[in-house]
Amino acid sequence: MKISDIYKEKNKTLSFEIFPPKKDEELKNIDETLSVLCELKPDFISVTFGAGGSANCNRTIEIARKIRQDYGIEPVVHLTCLHYDKNEIDAFAKALEYEGIENILALRGDANANVPAKDVFRYSSDLISYLKEKHDFCFLGACYPECHPESEDRIQDIKNLKKKTDAGAEILLSQMCFDNDIFFKFSEGCRIAGVDAPVIPGIMPVIKASQIRRMVDMCGVAFPERFRRIIGRYEDNPEALFDAGMSYALSQVIDLIAGGAPGIHLYTMNKPQVAKRICEGLKNIYEAAGRREAC
Repeated sequence: MKISDIYKEKNKTLSFEIFPPKKDEELKNIDETLSVLCELKPDFISVTFGAGGSANCNRTIEIARKIRQDYGIEPVVHLTCLHYDKNEIDAFAKALEYEGIENILALRGDANANVPAKDVFRYSSDLISYLKEKHDFCFLGACYPECHPESEDRIQDIKNLKKKTDAGAEILLSQMCFDNDIFFKFSEGCRIAGVDAPVIPGIMPVIKASQIRRMVDMCGVAFPERFRRIIGRYEDNPEALFDAGMSYALSQVIDLIAGGAPGIHLYTMNKPQVAKRICEGLKNIYEAAGRREAC
């Protein structure tokens, strides 16, 4: 089922992201992760995709197949395009169709010094336009509440996002964001610019101090003072930091839902206990309010 149709039915979605293990032998352990995640009944699970080499493609497809066939959950397959030509993209699309996979998160992909870029698809909008002429996929796109690091400014960034939705992206998943005010302002900017696809916030629960610092450095995301105090207070106590990080993420999710966000996309880091903790918290809140369970 297409994610766009799921969204039209429910008007709010819960989704998770996982990544394929780097080693083939580690694929045997992915069922432990998937069994917990799928018990939480997400609307879809996205599977990341690495640049260069058929092994990345094969692992992504294998896990997506397992999600769909063994667990009855819709998979969304990430597909980068910077390092691939038309023949390679065509082959990947045919493999997805063969497996009955209907949903693609179209991405440009990061530059990789070890893998030469091919000057065929410069942007994810090029990939969407190309595939849309040949295939009946539902396309999702990525967005950056704090501006893509390569954009000139926020205005140009949203203009580029408009090109992506005009090309055919029907759902937008955001980069992780730790400040909800930034996300809401970004969403409003998208609406003003005529970006009519739902913008679903991405949440990454932080359970290690080194993790948050790496994310801030790599992605340029804001590190709110309230969150900074939490990390500083508990970074030497792993158990306390896990609890504090999960509490911060849950408070974000509650506020986003209350503010009208069209869903939540959790970056699970292949740690099912993270998703389970968030969903259990939401379940209690929804039950206490006499509303439909979130998970």
